[in-house]
Amino acid sequence: MRYHSSIVLLSLVALSCSSKSSSEAFSAGRSLLDRTSPLLQHVAFQSSSKTTTRNDLHMNQDPASLSELQMSSLSGGGQNEPVSLSTQITNFTQKNSFLLGMAMAVMFAKAFPSLGVNGGIMRPELFIGKFGVTCIFLLSGISLELSELKRAIANVKLNFLVQAGSFLAWPFLVGVPLTNAINKFLPNLLPKALVEGLLILTCLPTTVNMCVLLTGAAEGNVAASLANAVMGNMMGIFLTPALLMHFFGTQIELPFLNMVLKLCNKVLLPVAVGQALRATPAKQFFVNNKKTFKSLQEFILIGLVWNAFCNAFTKGLGIEFSHGVFLLGLLSSLHLGSFKLLMKFFSSKALNFSREDVIAATFCTSHKTLAFGLPLLNTIFEGNPNLAAYCAPVMFIHPLQLLLGSVLASKLKEDNEK
Repeated sequence: MRYHSSIVLLSLVALSCSSKSSSEAFSAGRSLLDRTSPLLQHVAFQSSSKTTTRNDLHMNQDPASLSELQMSSLSGGGQNEPVSLSTQITNFTQKNSFLLGMAMAVMFAKAFPSLGVNGGIMRPELFIGKFGVTCIFLLSGISLELSELKRAIANVKLNFLVQAGSFLAWPFLVGVPLTNAINKFLPNLLPKALVEGLLILTCLPTTVNMCVLLTGAAEGNVAASLANAVMGNMMGIFLTPALLMHFFGTQIELPFLNMVLKLCNKVLLPVAVGQALRATPAKQFFVNNKKTFKSLQEFILIGLVWNAFCNAFTKGLGIEFSHGVFLLGLLSSLHLGSFKLLMKFFSSKALNFSREDVIAATFCTSHKTLAFGLPLLNTIFEGNPNLAAYCAPVMFIHPLQLLLGSVLASKLKEDNEK
């Protein structure tokens, strides 16, 4: 209050001085000071009284009822004690353990790729790719209320937008314009087969397990993510060949029954077993050890990243290095850009989705499957000399989605905890 009164007084003095000579200005300023001095003294007295009253209230208050911030301001002047370097490192490691684990998995895959390659000595395709993924869906089944699954399946608006994004927006609003632009403006940058591989990538459904795991890591709606992963891959058995036939004009025959059985065995069966276990003491055991099982899911995800990068470093992708560098930058930008746009779209007030639904929808719509993509493409283009180029973008996007998605999930979780 005294600060504001002084500003007013100085302004009045300056205004009085601006229209007079120096001697007259001095006399006028002194006269003004004399006239306003009692007022300033009164204001200062009022401010001092209020401050004294507040201090008295703090001193007379029971220390047990004081907040932590008040106690620190009374005892130490609000200054925090210095934190040791070891404590800072420990806190950083605990807070970012998931991301650090991802980085170590990639570095370990680069240093010893033969250990984590499919068919290698550690058989990661069995212990991580099969048992690990089954464990993820089993835990999802235990953790989800049946009412949550029913509500997720009944959310027609969310499910329709996710599937429309996967099978309409991606191929027609991303794939076609992107490949046309490359062919027109950069015709010699990539081989034609590799450009067609980008279009094929946009026709694939969402991931089977990755979007569910990342949704859970970001504290999103796992039930909605699971429902859309199953629906998307079931629809993809029919819609992806239809899209490829539209773009490439080839007659396609697929073993639909075998693919449906594989999806049921990989996803629906462990979820159903998990739901059945909710009626047993296993449910309470899961609740009591929820943090441990959460860490187990993150460990499986790190294992998937390790396995994917070991395969990439060992087998390569069958394309030239310069083409690989361009694809790496293009697909990374495409994934991050689509994630940001989809997050903004699903967060719009007009759609009125919850934060959890937005996260689930964004992860599901922005992902493209490798697990069903490669078998699908091998079946559709069997014997085609361009098969390796058609599969290359799918093989590139898989580890990128895992790595970038894990970073995004960690950031979303951190933002939610603030």
